[in-house]
Amino acid sequence: MINTRRGYPASSQAAGVAGPLKRSPARRLAQLRHLRIRRITFERMEETEEKHSALEVADSSCNESKSHKTILHLLIKMINKSRWKILGVLAIFLVMVWYTKSREESFYFPVQKMTCPLGEVEKKAAQFIANYTREHPLFLQLKDYFWVKTPSPYELPYGTKGSEEILLRVLAITSYALPESLQSLKCRRCAVVGNGHRLRNSSMGEAINKYDVVIRLNNAPVYGYESDVGSKTTMRLFYPESAHFNPQRENNPDTLLVLVPFKPMDFQWMETILHDKKRVRKGFWKQPPLIWDANPEQVRILNPYFMEITAAKLLKLPMKQLKKLKQKPTTGLVAITLALHFCDIVHIAGFGYPDSKKQTIHYYEQVTLKSMTGSEHNISHEALAIKKMLELGVIKNLTYF
Repeated sequence: MINTRRGYPASSQAAGVAGPLKRSPARRLAQLRHLRIRRITFERMEETEEKHSALEVADSSCNESKSHKTILHLLIKMINKSRWKILGVLAIFLVMVWYTKSREESFYFPVQKMTCPLGEVEKKAAQFIANYTREHPLFLQLKDYFWVKTPSPYELPYGTKGSEEILLRVLAITSYALPESLQSLKCRRCAVVGNGHRLRNSSMGEAINKYDVVIRLNNAPVYGYESDVGSKTTMRLFYPESAHFNPQRENNPDTLLVLVPFKPMDFQWMETILHDKKRVRKGFWKQPPLIWDANPEQVRILNPYFMEITAAKLLKLPMKQLKKLKQKPTTGLVAITLALHFCDIVHIAGFGYPDSKKQTIHYYEQVTLKSMTGSEHNISHEALAIKKMLELGVIKNLTYF
C-alpha cells in the first residue's frame, strides 16, 4: 500500500523509517557536500568560458592587428617600388611648368585696366633705337614728290631713290592722311598681331579686339579665326605677293591697307590694280592678285624710313653695303617698328617660330620652316631683336615668344 500524500510505502512508516524532512545528519552532510561540489564545478566552468572568450577576443584583435600590419607593409612596399616613378613624373611636370613660364616673357593685362603711361614707350625706345624720333610721317605724302622732290639716299626698300616717277602716280590716287579717329585718341594702345602658330587655339580674339589700334600682317585671315585672332583690323601691312585675294572679307570697312614697298614693281602693281590697267605678271617671286577689290581712299604707302630704322637700328645691318646685302626685315618686325613710333602701349601676339622644322609656322595654313629656306629674312636675327625689346620692356607679349 502506498501513501499517496508522502510517496513512501506504508510498511516503511510502520517500521519507523523517517521521511524526507527527517533525514539523518550524515545524509544531509553528504547532500550539502554534493551541492558545494556542483556549485564549485559550475563556477569553474563559467571561469573557463570567460577565459575562452577572452582568448578568442585577444586572438581576433591580434589577427586584426596582424592584418593591418600586413596591409601597411604591402602599401609601403608598393610605394617603395613606384617611388622613383612618382618622383620622375613630378620632376617632368615641374620642368614643363618652368619651361612654359620661362618662354612667357610677359603676360596679358586686361586692356580696360591698363593705365596709359604717356612717353614711356618713347623713353624706352630711345634706349634701344639711336636718334629715336617721332617726327617722320607714317605714310608717304604727295606733296613731298610733287612740289618738292625730297631726295632719298637709298633705293627701295629703304628709300625711294629712282622710283619717284611711278610713286608720284600712285600717290595721286591714294591717300596719306591719318584718320581723325586715330588722331583724336588720348592713348594709343596698340596690338601688333603676327601670323604665328601660337595663336592657334589661343582664345585671344576678345582681348585683341579691345585695343585701340590692331595692326595685322600680309594675308593672315580673320574670317573663321575670330575667337583666336579677333576681328578688328586698324591697319594691315602687306606687299603684292602677300596681299589677300579678298580684302573686303578679311578687313573692316575703315581698315588702312598699308603697302610696304620692297621694289619698284610693287608700285606698278598698285597702279595697275587701282587704275584697272593691264596687269603686270613678271617681276614677282609669287603671282600677286590680278583682281584686288580695295577702296583707294583706304590705301596708304608706308614711309620707307621705318624699313631703314628696322634694318639699321634693330637688326644692325650695314646700310653702306646694301648692294651686297641680301637680308631684308620681315613685315612683322617693320610693323613693330611702326608701332614704336606711333603708339603709347605696344603689345605683340603671334610672333616667333616653332622649334621643330616639321611644325607649321602659321595659325591658318600648313607651311613649315622649310618654305623660308630661300627667303631673304634672317628669322633668328629678328628673334634676338624682339627678345631684347621684351627684356627692356619696350614691348610686351600677349602669347609667348
